[in-house]
Formats: sequence, C-alpha cells, structure tokens
Amino acid sequence: MSWVRVYVHMVFSTKNREPFLNSSEVKKNVFQHIKKNAEEKGIWLDCVSGHHDHAHCLISLGKEQSISKVAQLLKGESSFWINQQKLTTKKFIWQDDYWVVGVSESHLESVRKYIHNQELHHSKHSFTDEINVFMKKYGWSFVKGK
Repeated sequence: MSWVRVYVHMVFSTKNREPFLNSSEVKKNVFQHIKKNAEEKGIWLDCVSGHHDHAHCLISLGKEQSISKVAQLLKGESSFWINQQKLTTKKFIWQDDYWVVGVSESHLESVRKYIHNQELHHSKHSFTDEINVFMKKYGWSFVKGK
C-alpha cells in the first residue's frame, strides 16, 4: 500500500487575462464545476476560487498524478464546459501557462484562507502584483518563450 500526500497551489489565468469571470454567478458556477470535474477525475481539489481573470486551486496530488496532467484535465475540461454552457459572450480559453508551488501541511490553512479571500485580496492587489510577489518569494524569473 502506498500513502502519498503532496499539496500544491496552482494558479492559472484566462487567455490574455480577459475578465471572463466578471460576475459572481459565473465564478460560482465555474469553480463549482471545476471542483465537481476534479472529483469525477480522481483529483483531490481541496479548494478553488479566484478573481475575474484567474483561478487558484489547492490540490493534493495522487501517487500517479503529475502537475501537468492535473492542469490539463482541470483547464481543458472547464474551458469546454464554459463554452458549452455559453457562460461568456466570447470563446473562453485559459492561458497555456500556470504557476505551481508545493505547500507544506503546516501552511495548508493559510493557503486555503488566501484562496477563499481572492475578492478581498484583489480589491487591494492586481493579478500582476500577485504574480510579481510569487516570482520574488520563490526566486523565479520570467523567461519569454520557455
């Protein structure tokens, strides 16, 4: 028997950061659907929330799951569903890129709180500011084309 519990915080944005998720009703439906789809695919999605142009997910990876496969399953299926449901006036697309960092068990509650408080957070900080903080905090540098 194998026991695996590896948490990651995943962030992905809409294509060109279009404000597709601009109503609380659309956001609610999209995030509920992402949660339901994750469950159906055997992905442990602890929580999901976001703002008008991006989503945050706290995920516990299974022993046979990769970050790239989980991102593909969540983003691809939700894009298809959003367009099928006609939740947006233009074709909905998630950006190809995403950001992921590991989360220690001792930080799970603070990450959950951060994810659930995205509306409040983004009333004070832009998505670009948020990404810049992540980049600095984790020592990442952006290299175009990689």
